[in-house]
Amino acid sequence: MANKFQGRSNLQLVQYLEKIGIIKSKPVFNALLLVDRANYIDIDPYTDSPQYIGSGQTISAPHMHATALEYLVEQINKENARVLDVGLGSGYLTAVMSRMNPSALVTGIDCINELVNRAIINIRKKDADLMDSGRVVALTGDGWAGYNKNAPYDCIHVGAAAPEIPKQLLEQLKVGGRMIIPVGEDRAPQELLMVDRISSGNSAKDYKIESLMGVMYVPLVKTKDSKI
Repeated sequence: MANKFQGRSNLQLVQYLEKIGIIKSKPVFNALLLVDRANYIDIDPYTDSPQYIGSGQTISAPHMHATALEYLVEQINKENARVLDVGLGSGYLTAVMSRMNPSALVTGIDCINELVNRAIINIRKKDADLMDSGRVVALTGDGWAGYNKNAPYDCIHVGAAAPEIPKQLLEQLKVGGRMIIPVGEDRAPQELLMVDRISSGNSAKDYKIESLMGVMYVPLVKTKDSKI
């Protein structure tokens, strides 16, 4: 967005995203309103642009978070939904997804332990009930491997770009589940993909993949044990 919006409050930011048509549903609007970005990033929390959060990582622009949530809203709102947020980062989107559905279990993972610790601190500022109730779990883990213990997932959100869709994330997606993931090499053209699992096998025919738009994300960090 050429002229990035700079708001003075979380309410202004959310209303702006609704006004320009990014937010389309009440569940997304209400959840974004409940989780104040200022509790998760220190600089320009109400500006519609990516922000640096340390350890070489960024938090996505608000319009990209809202876009992903709109594509995932049906899956997140299933009764007792299992949700995986790969690239926990600041903890912001993990908290928002939990606010969307009180019956959901939302697991946020990040391979950078410093970020996980910071995310827990952020969530506990004003959204501590999400962790105290067990609705949100924040863990250090390999994003390429997902988190098999809480699988299968109704939805998976990946907040960093992989050169191709990690096989283990595909396997952890429930039949009827949906994944949003940016795919492409670092500093090269990337696309935001929507992956729907339509049957229980693990071949290409068991998934429907749609390209939504061109994007630019930081790379999904690989650990020594990462597998594609």
